[in-house]
Amino acid sequence: MSALISEDEISHETNLVWLEDISRLDYVRQSLDRLPTRRSRPAYHRDGRMVGYALLGPGAKPSRSSGTFRRRVFWLLPHDRDTDPDGLYATGAPAEAVDARSLAPGSKGRKTERSEGRAQPAAAGETGR
Repeated sequence: MSALISEDEISHETNLVWLEDISRLDYVRQSLDRLPTRRSRPAYHRDGRMVGYALLGPGAKPSRSSGTFRRRVFWLLPHDRDTDPDGLYATGAPAEAVDARSLAPGSKGRKTERSEGRAQPAAAGETGR
């Protein structure tokens, strides 16, 4: 869950790779996965789809016991808002979900009005065209 990810666990991130246009997504789920490399595209073994992943710099050390690296993976399930807008998450969001636009390397991101499915007021000067 994103609330359980601390910024010291992701301090060696150098970049986030997005596999989809995140401007179209209200939220993404994030988790720390144990992966065999610092930088390559990880295999994906969940339902749904992988939306992105983090790359680690050379300072990231593998686990002594497993030789793996803890890296963030961003993903969505079939019942998430992007594919089922009137479903379970029509409002609210999963515990591990954050607004993808609030993410950056080394920053765990946050929930926003958009990620929670609450209407945002139009910005001053918007005409709605």
